[in-house]
Amino acid sequence: MTLNELKEIKEAELAARKKTTIRCCMAAGCTSQGSGDLLKNLKAAVKEAGAEDQIEVRGVGCMRLCCQGPLAQADPEGPLYEKLEPSDAKAIVTAALDGSIAKLQTGDPTQPFFAKQFSVVLGNSGEIDPERIESYIAADGYMALRHALREMQPAEVVQEMMTSGLRGRGGGGYPTGLKWQTVSKARGDKKYIVCNADEGDPGAFMDRTVLESDPHAILEGMTLAAYAVGAEQGYIYVRAEYPLAIERLQKAIKQAKKAGLLGAQIMECPFNFSIDLRIGAGAFVCGEETALMASIEGKRGVPRPRPPFPAESGLWGCPTLINNVESFANVAPIIRNGAKWFADIGTEKSKGTKVFALAGKITNTGIVEVPMGTPLRQIVEEMGGGAPDGGTVKAVQTGGPSGGCIPADHLDTPVDYESLSALGSIMGSGGMIVMDETTNMVDVARFFMEFCRDESCGKCIPCRTGTVQMHHLLTKIIEKKATARDLELLEELCDMVKHTSLCGLGMTAPNPVLSTLRFFRNEYEELLQENPYAAPPVTTA
Repeated sequence: MTLNELKEIKEAELAARKKTTIRCCMAAGCTSQGSGDLLKNLKAAVKEAGAEDQIEVRGVGCMRLCCQGPLAQADPEGPLYEKLEPSDAKAIVTAALDGSIAKLQTGDPTQPFFAKQFSVVLGNSGEIDPERIESYIAADGYMALRHALREMQPAEVVQEMMTSGLRGRGGGGYPTGLKWQTVSKARGDKKYIVCNADEGDPGAFMDRTVLESDPHAILEGMTLAAYAVGAEQGYIYVRAEYPLAIERLQKAIKQAKKAGLLGAQIMECPFNFSIDLRIGAGAFVCGEETALMASIEGKRGVPRPRPPFPAESGLWGCPTLINNVESFANVAPIIRNGAKWFADIGTEKSKGTKVFALAGKITNTGIVEVPMGTPLRQIVEEMGGGAPDGGTVKAVQTGGPSGGCIPADHLDTPVDYESLSALGSIMGSGGMIVMDETTNMVDVARFFMEFCRDESCGKCIPCRTGTVQMHHLLTKIIEKKATARDLELLEELCDMVKHTSLCGLGMTAPNPVLSTLRFFRNEYEELLQENPYAAPPVTTA
């Protein structure tokens, strides 16, 4: 595909736009509540009104405020319609035609939940049709790839990623450009690109949102990475629990191949790259890169010791670049807008934006994207609306089972890698679970320990048996059968599992326990028995 062909597709797509566009959310959250029928009814209502030359009805990706779905919005500057029924379609179309506001429950697009967001990764989410490559191209899709292939050397693309300061959004925070540079310099007849889409944290749905809303962004980001490091084959490892994401990825790959944007001689350049899907069965441990690679190779998904690291010896012993969904989604915007543009967003050490999934005891459940360094309080209380029904935020869990619980008196902490780590938590992939004053923090620790225990692959003894014993001790504490010695033993086990486990699952499994012990120790101590072996108190007449 030539530059002129890209421009022609964009111009044709923009020229076909109608005076009014009604966008209907077709992401998993809204489709599960009937937005598919709503979309059909909207199209039927437009046809019935004879307004097909005036109104375009477009199915789009996530519109972010998931708790109010199904969602739809009329452009330009129309209201956001919330909690819709399929029967509301006619009223929305009528309102779009006569300029009135339909008598429906509506939201305010200027409320903090929307107004305080800064979109890079989610720039197309809720705007384009994720099932049409033309819609992506109309939003400057594949222009970054065209620019790189025609005007940049591979080493320049790597340097641009290094200058941007992007760090891995999968949780580790390793500098993305440095990883790319390592793979580009590694020796090997073959090199691979892997997108880790095995999102498994409880309450996390950031990657799913991107895959469902903007699949071509991932394909373009992976293709740019392949050009930069010299790879010809890529894999997207996505869990089977994401059927809509899988369906849209399959469509996107097929469309990109047909358009000459994947396969041989991409954009008429001597560069070949193909992408295949690999469907995971849902093992949390396969989010760990060495276990993920084993699964792609058809083996049991268990981790292996490092080094060697995947950048030197990964899939089938070849140099392999592994980044997660959000990391790849940042690539095209960086190449398109320049590394300096991206580096100017965020903090000195944490550049760019971060996507979070707000869930738990919070008024506005949904997806937000904010600059790195945004205070936790702004995300939870202003954008998230705080605890519902007049409740009080007690703590925020970041980083899922690998993260920690941050108490309310630390909500002014800026959200960046270093600040969260100092509090005993991690950025993680972006899950953010809010707890109110009714939450028992010991119970929270046991919930996450139960998850880690069940998801342990069992390869190493510290994780396999340590998580079982920690869960047993937490249960003993909750049942008020434990003593102070049991609490000491719990802390000793946490230290042992953290420092001797083989992979990240085991190393971080104690984090929820350690963070709740640090900030909510009194809740543990209140459940302890007095020493059952102590002598009875002496009484005197």
